[in-house]
Amino acid sequence: MCRKRLGIAFAIFVLAVFCFSGRTPATQSITFPIARTPERLARGRYLVEGPAHCFFCHSEEEFQHLNGQPVPGMRGAGRIVPPEDSGVPLPNRVVCPNLTPDVATGAGRWKDQDFVHAIRDGIGHDGRVLSDYMPYWNLRYLSDEDLASVIVYVRSIPPVRHELPKTQLSEPAKVAETPLYPTPAPPPGASPQVLRGAYLARIGNCSNCHDGADPDGNPISGLEFAGGQVLTGKWGTVTAENITPDASGIGYFDEKKFITVLRTGHVGARKLSPIMPWSYFRNMSDEDLKAIFAYLRTLPPVQHRVDNTEPPTYCRRCRNRHGFGERN
Repeated sequence: MCRKRLGIAFAIFVLAVFCFSGRTPATQSITFPIARTPERLARGRYLVEGPAHCFFCHSEEEFQHLNGQPVPGMRGAGRIVPPEDSGVPLPNRVVCPNLTPDVATGAGRWKDQDFVHAIRDGIGHDGRVLSDYMPYWNLRYLSDEDLASVIVYVRSIPPVRHELPKTQLSEPAKVAETPLYPTPAPPPGASPQVLRGAYLARIGNCSNCHDGADPDGNPISGLEFAGGQVLTGKWGTVTAENITPDASGIGYFDEKKFITVLRTGHVGARKLSPIMPWSYFRNMSDEDLKAIFAYLRTLPPVQHRVDNTEPPTYCRRCRNRHGFGERN
């Protein structure tokens, strides 16, 4: 039993070294075509419908009625991203492609290698560099087995005929070697639980929304995971919350409260905005949610008051307007 536990801890440690050393895990252990096994199908479903929340972007969504879940019958069928969401002004556009196995309009003709190149390298099946709206710089750190499992599950969903235009950008996209909003490394000597939580927070792209950024979307040093990004779309306008362990963040949360919030989408009587993909995160196991919470507790506490129930006022720290901005 002790030897087994040591083996699990060592495996998590090796994974964490890859995840936070700036190196991309090798794909040598992925054999093509990827074998479809029941274990991979189950693991892929857990990842896609949970921490990676792939269909949050790759589906038409009913934010007001379904809490960010796909429109019925359109799971994985892609969508045109509204300009206010993508940050790309018209006449340009960002399109999340149809990932279903439909041959005519989806990924039915894609090879397994095409999925790997998109997720690991940011290169589409047609050879183009993907828009940075696709967070491949974080998803590339999926372990080989997790990546294979994601592909197996995505290939198993029902095909949906949904023709979409191609992404159109005035300037060619460039491969992003490092994330715009990097996930902070866990502290030296972190426990296997914390390392696991850091891995899940990374593939969950938590920093993409919760890192502080100025009105132009540029990250602000010192506001990592401290909120302040103003997000506007079908869900209305909401500011990402501070999730550091500071008193102005979620310092008052305990493990039980953190799990309850992600299971129910409520902080007490207040409902979370559907732009927060809690409706996917609620599908995660208690053990994985506890791991994420353990990782968040290791982050440096950052004083930055953000309250979406209060009228927006100017904040000197992030230079945005949000609730309690005047208190920073």
